[in-house]
Amino acid sequence: MSPIPGSGLAKGLAVTLRTMTKKTVTAQYPDVQPHLPPRSRGVIGLFEENCTVCMLCARECPDWCIYIDSHKETVPAVTPGGRERSRNVLDRFAIDFSLCMYCGICIEVCPFDALFWSPEFEYAETDIRDLTHERDKLREWMWTVPAPPALDPGAEEPKELGAARKAADKLAAAQAAENTPPAGAGPADEGGPAGGTGPASGQGGQG
Repeated sequence: MSPIPGSGLAKGLAVTLRTMTKKTVTAQYPDVQPHLPPRSRGVIGLFEENCTVCMLCARECPDWCIYIDSHKETVPAVTPGGRERSRNVLDRFAIDFSLCMYCGICIEVCPFDALFWSPEFEYAETDIRDLTHERDKLREWMWTVPAPPALDPGAEEPKELGAARKAADKLAAAQAAENTPPAGAGPADEGGPAGGTGPASGQGGQG
């Protein structure tokens, strides 16, 4: 059966009329802030305490927009006769957001959870040089990082929590064993037959 001439045009006009009768909803930004999901890729925050200057993020960045400077410090031995250790100290951590393409590779490859996504996106600048955020500014973005979502009730327990719980259980068992008196050393033994003051010792003397 051949289509009726002009049926496609009529369908198109019907869609247009339905759309025209609906109320338009336009968020007047910046007066009305958009509601963004927690995992939006806005800006990257730095948790400096977790950074070990492993340089993985800078090496894996396809745009080479992460700049890291560090120096080595000698840590004295903890125990007498021990060996001194050296550790990396972070001097500079900067991200040039004028080059960043927000791929998130730096966050994924960080083995110590030092980089996080923040949904904040309002950091436009009139000078492109101001888009290079140094570590102090990256640290301030951490205050805008949302909390992680709750785990699925049926999900497996993280290995870190399981290991910590096992260690705590072993420590509690060791402390309980130290506080438990040995068998046969209770208060009843002080006035029992071995002391010679109980009824059993008196009856033995009469026999």
